[in-house]
Amino acid sequence: MLEIAAADPSQGVIFYTLDQWRSTSPQFVRRDDCLQCHYNGSTLGVPGLLVRSVYPDMSGVPLYPKGTFITDHRSPLKERWGGWYVTGTHGKQTHLGNVVHDRGASAQWDVLDGNNLTSLRRHLNTESYISPHSDIVALMVLEHQTRMQNLITRVGFETRMAVASQIAIDRELKRPGGELNDGTKRRIHAAADELAAYFFFAGAAPTESKITGTSGFAADFAKQGPSDRKGRSLRQFELTRRMFQYPCSYLIYSEAFDNLPDPARDRVYQRLWEVISGKDSSPAFAHLSMADRQAIFEILSETKRGLPDYWLAGRDRSQ
Repeated sequence: MLEIAAADPSQGVIFYTLDQWRSTSPQFVRRDDCLQCHYNGSTLGVPGLLVRSVYPDMSGVPLYPKGTFITDHRSPLKERWGGWYVTGTHGKQTHLGNVVHDRGASAQWDVLDGNNLTSLRRHLNTESYISPHSDIVALMVLEHQTRMQNLITRVGFETRMAVASQIAIDRELKRPGGELNDGTKRRIHAAADELAAYFFFAGAAPTESKITGTSGFAADFAKQGPSDRKGRSLRQFELTRRMFQYPCSYLIYSEAFDNLPDPARDRVYQRLWEVISGKDSSPAFAHLSMADRQAIFEILSETKRGLPDYWLAGRDRSQ
């Protein structure tokens, strides 16, 4: 069977299977039992996705005593892609891909044996697959996107629960409803602020040398835009010093982000504006130069619908 994960804008990730036997009426079957692995601390306490790096033996079974890593764009390359095939070049940086380990041996195989591979021919016959590539750039995007999706889902969950709790308490105490109280705001802001920081790749692992994929994924991904009048897009890669040329996540255009409850989305926009405008110059955002902030502001101002009025006022003043 095929296992399929769909990102619901409100509920998080929903899991399905599709039987591969020939059928006159193939059916997607919802599989909530997938939540045994996909609803825990590793997915931020919401139904979500994760990318795990392990030390596999010859049969593909992880050697758990050696350790595992949940990876995203904050993870150093040396912890990534254990148990995965990886194609692409990355200089002297190392990763754990393309290597298996002898369960009985005291020493693990040399990870360099699986690094900087542009073909997987000596590892497997790729003719049976849609693509012979397992592009390193695509894997980096996957890691960024899984945690971002989980963060967006968690912000939605936390906001709806916080508002529902306030409504219940106000009803019990016979208090008039309306404005969110300070406690509810703090709960929403804590989750939204973490999401905003991840949008800007705060804490991202530095890229120490040029990373190049093998499949054309990077070019195809960048073409998807949207682009501003100067041809700039949040999907454009840099891949020498950092992952993207303009470090603000393209998932700001996603349906999941647009469907966040208003108090949460408003707070994220506020935090993004504070960083972009230079009001927040804390160390967490020191990787963003003033040129970066200006470029991100201009791109979003021209390409993102639904921005708050104060963003638009800032755009008008800058023109």
